[in-house]
Amino acid sequence: MKATEAVDWVDPARWRATPAAERLRLLRLVQANIDRHFDELVAADCRAKGIDPANPADAHQVGTSVQRVLVPVPVNVAAAIDLYEGLVRGRPLQPLAVTPAGDGRFDVRVSPRGKDRLLNGDRTDVLRVVGEPRRVDPYAKPGGIVAVLGAGNVASSFEVIRALFVDGYVVVHKPHPLNEDADRVWEKVLQPLIDVHAAAFCPADEGPVLTRDPRLSKIYFTGGTGSAKAIMEATDTELVSECGGNNPCIVVPGDRPWTDREIRHQALQIATIVTISGGSICGRTQTVVTSRHWPQRRQLLDAITEALRDLTPGSSTSYPGVDKTFADFRDAYPGGRLIQPVDGRPASQVMVIEDVGTEGFALENEAFCQVMSEVALDVAPDAGTFLPAAAEFANDKLLGTLAATILIDEDTRKAHAATVDRAVTELRYGAIGVNTMPPVVWTNPYLIWGGNEEGREFVSGRGNFGNLLGYENAEKSIVVSGFTSPGHLIMTSKRGWLDLSTRLARYAIRPTWTRLFALAFTATRAGFRRAGS
Repeated sequence: MKATEAVDWVDPARWRATPAAERLRLLRLVQANIDRHFDELVAADCRAKGIDPANPADAHQVGTSVQRVLVPVPVNVAAAIDLYEGLVRGRPLQPLAVTPAGDGRFDVRVSPRGKDRLLNGDRTDVLRVVGEPRRVDPYAKPGGIVAVLGAGNVASSFEVIRALFVDGYVVVHKPHPLNEDADRVWEKVLQPLIDVHAAAFCPADEGPVLTRDPRLSKIYFTGGTGSAKAIMEATDTELVSECGGNNPCIVVPGDRPWTDREIRHQALQIATIVTISGGSICGRTQTVVTSRHWPQRRQLLDAITEALRDLTPGSSTSYPGVDKTFADFRDAYPGGRLIQPVDGRPASQVMVIEDVGTEGFALENEAFCQVMSEVALDVAPDAGTFLPAAAEFANDKLLGTLAATILIDEDTRKAHAATVDRAVTELRYGAIGVNTMPPVVWTNPYLIWGGNEEGREFVSGRGNFGNLLGYENAEKSIVVSGFTSPGHLIMTSKRGWLDLSTRLARYAIRPTWTRLFALAFTATRAGFRRAGS
């Protein structure tokens, strides 16, 4: 239906009056539909990205499609089921712990919980809130109509679930033109919500009409900064947005030397996040920040090169326009190294620019493709000196405020706990990963995802998504993991990545014990495969 007809279709008053038990029933129907349409969704995403599911050489890229399209919405649906089961029983879902974080802030530990503790037992997921933690029940919110504008790189708008079941809105969803095929499948998945006038879909070319409709309460948007600014100029409706940026990975020199195994692990983690999905994900690391005087700096950079070239399968870059961005980086840094992964996938070259300095093009632009820069700060190689300087550099010099990573070995983290805590507080980013990469925040419905740039220049977006428990004044998400956690996002095998992604998605859709054990077994087996297999 057209945008105006879609807005006509949804009924905010009816949705507000829908009791928790009925919303829970609808969630379970949607959950079953995701399982039913699993293969259709993967096929649609692969078509949009030019991936051949029948080609063994593309197995890892199919796996990334599975994670991209079939993890974000299902984990939000499963968490919303937990939320509404609590409402139906009269026992609302509770945080795991609330602790003071200083300066009037509190850390609300939200996960892992339930079966997920077996998968991520070494992880702590925290929501940082400003002021005394206060929650708002979904039924206490005013409701209204939200337009959810789908992203181009991800055919899975989990914001729909948040809008409906956390914020109390009804939703009109408009896909990105690249993902219209997948959106037609999602329309079938969400048919139970359409039937009760809680959701509607409109074509990709109806964006201008939809966003200017005066009946909208808010617009949820994921995409480029330029597009977000154009929407804000064209309408007075509040825009909640996530627009990416140049995300840092701060490598903290250890009080002790890192072992060869630790160096290799971190190199693989960095290589995976730099190249996954052809580099076209908003939360990817773009700039690695090191100390020029760290004795192991060269060893780590060489290990990253080896990981990109020999140990991780190449991923093709397919997002429209990024070939020009890649060329712009090459023109700006003719001395940058081009690394071709050993399997020779088309459009899979990675550009690595070492020691780019503390000013310039590489810091002021988002690549959104397979470019990695390294900044070597002229700072002493000890955590107490380096980490505050690196945090200040990231805040002041890098584009955007979406996500940041700190890599620090366990011994050094314990010895400098106050320094790490201060850096996490002072980093002006919406998501902070300590020894893990920011996409784990994006897939956690209890946390928030967004730049939270209120009062600052618009780059990474304003507002946030997620926040299943409905906390007011949520400032940032913080995820702390083990230094060499087995749960880290590391891709070293094509078939192994596909198998792992499929099991992960099936578990995300329906988190049963059977699916958990299947995922754990596959993760163990995948760890023994090599990049070319």
